[in-house]
Amino acid sequence: MKNSFLKSAILIMVIMLSQVFFSGCASDKGVEKDASVKMTEAPAEEPAEIEETAKKTPLPEIRQTDKIPADSLTPRAFFEPDSRYYYFMEAQLQRKKGDIDKAVYYLKKAIECDPGSSYLQRELANLYLRQNDSRNALSVVEKMVEKEPDSLEALIVYGKLKQDLKQTKGAKEAYEKVLASDPTQKEVYLLLGGLYFEEGDMTNAFRVYQQLVGHFPDSYVGHFFLGKIYVRRGDLNEAEKKFRKTLELESDLEEPLFELAGIYETQGEKERVIQVYEDIIEDDPDNIRALVSLAYFHHKNGNSGKSGKLLKELGIRSRYDPDVIQKVVRLYVDRKKYGAAIVILEGMLKGSPDSSDIHYAAGIAFDRIKDGERAIRHFRAVTSDSRFFQSAAVHISFLYQERGDLQEAIRFLKGVIEKVPDNPDFMIYLGSFYEESGEFRNAADTLKQGIEIDPDNTRLYFRLGVVYDKWGKKEKCMEAMKKAIRLDPENANALNYLGYTYADLGRNLDEAEHLIKEALKYKPEDGYITDSLGWVYFKKGLFDKAVKMLEKAVRLVPDDPIILEHLGDAYLKTSNKKKALELYKRSLSKKEKDKESLEKKIRELVGNNF
Repeated sequence: MKNSFLKSAILIMVIMLSQVFFSGCASDKGVEKDASVKMTEAPAEEPAEIEETAKKTPLPEIRQTDKIPADSLTPRAFFEPDSRYYYFMEAQLQRKKGDIDKAVYYLKKAIECDPGSSYLQRELANLYLRQNDSRNALSVVEKMVEKEPDSLEALIVYGKLKQDLKQTKGAKEAYEKVLASDPTQKEVYLLLGGLYFEEGDMTNAFRVYQQLVGHFPDSYVGHFFLGKIYVRRGDLNEAEKKFRKTLELESDLEEPLFELAGIYETQGEKERVIQVYEDIIEDDPDNIRALVSLAYFHHKNGNSGKSGKLLKELGIRSRYDPDVIQKVVRLYVDRKKYGAAIVILEGMLKGSPDSSDIHYAAGIAFDRIKDGERAIRHFRAVTSDSRFFQSAAVHISFLYQERGDLQEAIRFLKGVIEKVPDNPDFMIYLGSFYEESGEFRNAADTLKQGIEIDPDNTRLYFRLGVVYDKWGKKEKCMEAMKKAIRLDPENANALNYLGYTYADLGRNLDEAEHLIKEALKYKPEDGYITDSLGWVYFKKGLFDKAVKMLEKAVRLVPDDPIILEHLGDAYLKTSNKKKALELYKRSLSKKEKDKESLEKKIRELVGNNF
């Protein structure tokens, strides 16, 4: 069978879009037939998958429609240093060599010589498309659209670029304009309908797909999506007709069959549901989705014997076919159908009780429903030679932490390290638990043990610096942070931590400002780093600048008590005592400990009738 219907629909769009630019419009049936052969089985019902697939699809080049005048291509014109032809030929040579950056440079020089050339603009847009540089390509195509507003090819590429950049309003406007001008642009219906469908605008999606099947009655993609829209509207009879029409046009598709099974289940027609799944399995005995769906349907309807048999067989199969577990995870765990996932995975364990992969997936499902005990039981069954061992061990330790048993988390991780002594990540987690329990010496020793294993691990040095800071060892803290920055000069957290530490101590304030501004280059909207810069200004006595920066920090992180107190301090220094008191009170309401100094500030302001 041909599978993954939704993904194939996108593939159809891409193939057809390419044909528009390279060879004109192909016939409806021929294009769909060719595209459908490439379907691969995977559930793809969620609109987000359309966007993700489209995002990964390279844009086609823009077909050239104008030519450089032949009578201008003289040898002298080619080699004149200031000639557009010279630069154009250099661009083509660099393009053939694969140096697209140089090709772009020379083509821009050619455009400087002849800024009105649509040909050169198209060439430049194509080069940007080759680099997957959608923003610069869009800039070029926007100029082309301004110059040639009726160019459908330019409008289609403009719309696709807008779509890639998630500027869907512009994309939809472009596609609508194309269809208003030429209602036979089949691939544009698919692109536009997909956008409306993703956004949940079923009214417009329905309109577009109706227009599609009106112009192209054999478009099975259009009929399929109309069926999905009817399902959302609750019109199951019309939905069934559309899915059956889809199958009439393309009998090998499986996605409409799963949609029909969903309709029959909603209508309580159990035998028809079972028949649909069994038909799929008869045609494709390796169809994991159908096998799992049938097993779970039997379970829901009290037929534990048939359900158990199918799930046990799937468990046995999973020993040599990893696709079984991957499908279950994608269909149920990723879609947050945790109850179903648990039934299926525990049923599969009957056939493969020692499967680390199944135990890990079951642990994830139980964790998501907040059943920590059973999650831990499954995670503990993951063996040390499994690819999921590290993740399972970390999950267990954090589950102990969540239930307030830090010492059990520490004991567990120490046992894990005895089994796997050369994994520095375990040292980071164990050090963090020691840090949280206030055992700073043990935390530092553990992190240094990790550094011996991996001396270039930035996270170990950063965490060690935090531990030293909490331990009151400021010099060692700064030394560790400097080491982290030497290893990773773009580590925003380390840059910020060192800069804030300087500011808090009132030392090296210019260096602190430099470090924090550097951190903001990499995390410009980070409220904590923004607070650090505001605090540097405060320490420098630049109180107006401090207020401005700290107000921004509070907008980014409204509930952090330290940031709120910092802004209160800055207001106080600018004689805005009313706002200072307001911020102090907000900060106090968020603080869980160390409230004394803040309460003193409030008492002093209140005592002064503020």
